[in-house]
Amino acid sequence: MNDRLTYQEKADLPDSVFGLPERHEYPMPDAAHVRAAEAYFRYCPEDLKPRLAKAIVARGREFGVDVESPTVLQYASM
Repeated sequence: MNDRLTYQEKADLPDSVFGLPERHEYPMPDAAHVRAAEAYFRYCPEDLKPRLAKAIVARGREFGVDVESPTVLQYASM
């Protein structure tokens, strides 16, 4: 799977794989999407960044992805 999901693929994903499930944003069903969420982290609203960062780190652990962004790691520690 690449880091592009069709509208239907995204709609079919369980809430548990989204970085922001209530907004259905930042899907992370696999390692490629964890990396994509890390890359697009800067576009997340400021007030949601700590929660998204924690989700990226947690999903990264599940897929063996080392989150390297100092910004994501900083927000994850908040």
